[in-house]
Amino acid sequence: MKIKVIDGYNALKDSLKGQEKAYLLLYKEGNDTSECALENLTEAAGKIDDLLIMTANVANVRDIHPVYEIKTVPTLISFENGNYKNVIKGCQSVDFYKNLFEESLFVVRRSPDEKPQKRVTVYSTPTCSWCNTLKAHLRHHNIRFTDIDVSRDQAAAQAMVARSGQQGVPQTDINGEIIIGFDKKRINELLEINA
Repeated sequence: MKIKVIDGYNALKDSLKGQEKAYLLLYKEGNDTSECALENLTEAAGKIDDLLIMTANVANVRDIHPVYEIKTVPTLISFENGNYKNVIKGCQSVDFYKNLFEESLFVVRRSPDEKPQKRVTVYSTPTCSWCNTLKAHLRHHNIRFTDIDVSRDQAAAQAMVARSGQQGVPQTDINGEIIIGFDKKRINELLEINA
């Protein structure tokens, strides 16, 4: 997806019309942390379709950050239905931005008579092909889950090993039951997926 460059607050307001979710990165050209955020965001956005992702260089655009009381850059602002929702400060990894955008796109709507979904946590690493297969399977069946990258979160990695006795990934926690690897049959059984 191509990132939209915003040249002012009015352009931002116009761009947000009709958008369920959108993001705006405020950055300052020539600032190392800002350049890092812009580069990683651009790479992550290249892998995402159907989501409005915008940037504004505060050296040129001076009427957006005061509206949202942004005092430091880089700052990523998230919007829902045109309204300010949250901010994420600093430079984040490509995977962080990609996961953030995918989560925004992955919204499951439940009918009132449907049972609540079980709590699902996936412990994974970005280079693990079975981890990616497992997450794609869950997304395909509209299963909401929390993805924890144990290569970046040492405390979570230690907690995972303490619970399962295993270091390998993927590991899936479904309402407290740990499944090691991509055991499709057991995962489908626990999540009541008819596949």
